[in-house]
This record gives sequence, structure tokens and C-alpha cells, in this order.
Amino acid sequence: MQLTGAEIIIECLKEQGVDTVFGYPGGAILNVYDALYKYRDEIHHVLTSHEQGASHAADGYARATGKVGVCLATSGPGATNLVTGIATAQMDSVPIVAITANVGNSLLGKDSFQEVDIAGIVMPITKHSYIVKDIRQLADTIRKAFYIAKSGRPGPVLVDVTKDVTGALYEYQPRKPATVNRETSEIHNEDVETAIRMIQEAEKPFIFVGGGSVISGASKEITELAHRIQAPVCDSLMGKGAFSGEDPLYTGMLGMHGTKTSDLGVMECDLLIVLGARFSDRVTGNPQTFAKNAKILQIDIDAAEINKNVVVDAYVVGDIKETLRRILENLPSKEHPQWVSHIQEMKEKYPLSYDHTQLTGPYIIEKLYELTKGEAIITTEVGQNQMWAAQYYKYKYPRTLLTSGGLGTMGYGLGASIGAKMGRPDKTVVNIAGDGCFRMNMNEIATAVRCGKPLIQIVLNNHVLGMVRQWQTLFYGQRYSQTVLNDKVDFVKIAEGMGAEAMRITKIEEVEPALRHALSSEGPIVLDCWIDQDLSVFPMVPAGANIDEVFDEEDMKKDEQSV
Repeated sequence: MQLTGAEIIIECLKEQGVDTVFGYPGGAILNVYDALYKYRDEIHHVLTSHEQGASHAADGYARATGKVGVCLATSGPGATNLVTGIATAQMDSVPIVAITANVGNSLLGKDSFQEVDIAGIVMPITKHSYIVKDIRQLADTIRKAFYIAKSGRPGPVLVDVTKDVTGALYEYQPRKPATVNRETSEIHNEDVETAIRMIQEAEKPFIFVGGGSVISGASKEITELAHRIQAPVCDSLMGKGAFSGEDPLYTGMLGMHGTKTSDLGVMECDLLIVLGARFSDRVTGNPQTFAKNAKILQIDIDAAEINKNVVVDAYVVGDIKETLRRILENLPSKEHPQWVSHIQEMKEKYPLSYDHTQLTGPYIIEKLYELTKGEAIITTEVGQNQMWAAQYYKYKYPRTLLTSGGLGTMGYGLGASIGAKMGRPDKTVVNIAGDGCFRMNMNEIATAVRCGKPLIQIVLNNHVLGMVRQWQTLFYGQRYSQTVLNDKVDFVKIAEGMGAEAMRITKIEEVEPALRHALSSEGPIVLDCWIDQDLSVFPMVPAGANIDEVFDEEDMKKDEQSV
């Protein structure tokens, strides 16, 4: 049948099972939006307040559902406003397809109004980028984009389409989406056998779970492995939920703001089994001394990650779930009672702790965990709010912590929470922000109100850029350069002005009633929680230091007393 290019785009989205898209219209993409009007009963469009919000919403939708997220933008500034969201998705291996429209073919390369080479701009931060100038290539390009986004190690793909192509007519033939199979071709038997032998020989094994474990859907296999060999388990920020935070073998996050048990335990273990983690500098500290007493076994779908940041002793390249399935087929049980007992003693000796005499971020997050029973989807911004959310909420399932791990994008969480709520309307969704991050994209509260779905926005408002101030306190002689937000911005009034309900919390006793009210609310609600500006995230490892140099406030007090 003869369809316009815009209609072909929508039909291709339907082929791929897309039910929701996020975007913002403009001149060059008007044909696509006109087609969306025709298909409005089949594909729901969420109009965000800014294109960056659309890209983060597509990202949040993808992380929460495991499906490909889709965002739309017009040419020029509309397209460039997607860039931060695309880079965020690339760093965290999130499958999104961004569809933009450019000026017509005859206007390309002439500095036309709102013309920009968006396919070229995003080339380093996508798995692939296309510009479609011929309608004959349009449908196949859209199909390739989805396949590339979700195959192998997932990531973002951009398809830019000239305006004349969106308006031209061409014959459309529907197709079923190409099947995406698990990557198994590089899983070699000898590598699996080596892995089994190393696990059997280990007396002090430790499992480190990264974001690839969530993407692979390997939670069941990881849990079986940990209990079969009695190995403690830590995770990265991106790996949270792949192994339950309530499991007795769980030791907490690893790295700069990881638990002392995880950081010290990894430095003591004799085998570190790394599942879908890329050895970020925030995890390893000094890579030359990371896990210095251990052999390292790395399992990852991406061969480029092997020996990239940390040299390993053995590896298996391939899908984690399938690799672990093959390992478990031939791996006998082995108990390590002394090792597990030692780790348990460390957990008791070095628990996470905070000041219970005043209102703090950890208290609010612990209370949120208690009231939601760990069943909510949590999105975060970046900084202290993010680390507290990682430390004090126990993630029982994968795809329940959505956060910008690799790029560290302030302003990510609110858009992502909208995407998560659209993708998982059955779940309670809470975005945890600092006041500095909330300012970045708080205009998306208007989007949340327009969507008309329950959504909780918690602002841990310390009137400073908290994590930067923490570094200025510890490493820059308390020179607080441009980190004090001493203005008169009122988040309650702003939220109410955009149509949301809002409450201010200044005391511990106000937290539980406010959270209970928010959890029963039928629309978006903002909780503006005022906390002290000098609260810090501990434990902490200084940048580039060995991770066994981890310290907390008690250590700092001891050091001060010894001087």
C-alpha cells in the first residue's frame, strides 16, 4: 500500500511493538506528528517539556521494561537537545531509538534554518546513526535501528530523516521484526571449563555484579551460583537488583561509596567473579592494586571490555545468562564457611550508619524502603541523592533502580521516572533528587501532571550542590566556590504552579505521614525535604586511591583525635 514516509515510520514503530513515544514537535518533523494524529489510538505520545526530557523518558522506559525506548525531535536545536540523553543511554547500554527530522534534501549543507548534522554529531555516542535521504531506504533503516539498539550490548541508535522523505509516497510492505538471539558464538567450551576450574579452586570467592547482569536477565543464575559456592556478592550502581539486596550473601555496593565490607572483602578475596561490569574508575579506585590478592574471572558480552581497565586472569565473552547456565551445568557445590563467616563479621562491624538525631537523606530513603517494602521503581538524579538511594534502598529485583551511572547526568531522573511510569504503570515510581539536579529539568513536573499518573518526586534539599560541596570540604580546604544555592527558589510553589501537589518536610516526624500520603496520591506530588548542607555520603574512597583505603566519619574523628 502507498503511504507517506511519515506513515511508514509509524507503521515500522507498530511492527516493533512500540506503544509509547516521547517527544516534542517542530517544523521539520510536522509530517510525522500529523501521522501520529492519525495513529493516536495505537501509539501514545507523551509531550515532554523539553527534548532532553524526552530522551531521558525514552531511556527510563527502556530500563524499566527491557524494551526499546523511542523519542522524537525536530531538526536543529530540537535534535541537539537529545544529545545528553543519547550519551547517557550509550554509557549505560540502554536501547533507545531517537528519530529526528531534518530540512529537505535541497536545503542540506546550506546552513538552512534549523539545519544541523545530527547524525554526525551523535556518531561517537551511538551504536549507529543514519540520515535517510531516500524514501526507498526508510523502512529498512528504521528496522535496522531497532535491531542494532537491542542486539548484543544494547545502546542508542539515531535515525535522521529529511522532511521531503517524510512527505513522499512509497509502497509499504509490513514485516515481522528480526529475532534478536543471545550472543553465544564467542562462548568457547575451553573458556567455560577454565572458569569452572577457577571457581572450584577458590577458597575465598567474591562475585561482583554489574549492569550487564541486569540487561542479560541473569538474576536467577547469579543467585544460584552465589548459593552453590557460598560466595558473597557485591554490585555496581548499574548492577543493583540483579542480586537481591535482601539476600544474606549480599554485601552492598563496591567502590568509591561502597560499603566497607565490599571494598575490604574484594581486596581480601582470592577469586573475583565479575559479571557484566566494566571496571569503572568509581569502582576500582587505583586499577593497579584493585583486587590485588585475587585472580579475576570476567564474563561480559562485549569483548572490548576484556582487559580494558583491569587486566584479568581469565574471561568468557558472551551473554551472561547463557554463560552462567553452562557453568552451572557442570559446577559442583562447594562451601566456604570460614570465608562467609568472616564477611558476615565485617558486615556487623562496618554497617552503613548516619545521624539519627536530624532529618537526613538516608532516613527518608530507609523510610521509603520500609513503606514500599522494596517494591517501587526508584529513579535518581546524580550526586549525594544518588549514592544514598543506592546505599539505603534495598533493590530486590532488576530494573528497579534507574540512574545515570556512566555519564552522571544531572536532570536525568525526573524524565526517566515519567518513562518508567508509562512503561510500568502498575509500579510505584519515585524520583529521588537533590535540589541542584531538580533545577536542571524540573519543568518535567508539568509533563508528569499532563500524563495524569501518580508519581512521587522527593527533593533532598540542602540548598547546596551537595556532592561537589563534600569534595570541597574534604579536598579543597572548605573553599565553597559556586556551590551554595542561597536564593529564594520555592520548589513547593513551583510544583503547585505546574499543577502538582507539593509538601515541605523539615522534621523527622513529618517524613512518614508525608510518604504515606504521597504513596496514596492519585497524581504527581513533590516532597521538598530540607536537610543540612553539611551532610556527607560515607563510606568514601578518595579518587584514585586503593579501595581498601575506604573511610567514614568515625575514621575521620579518630584521625583528628590522633593529631
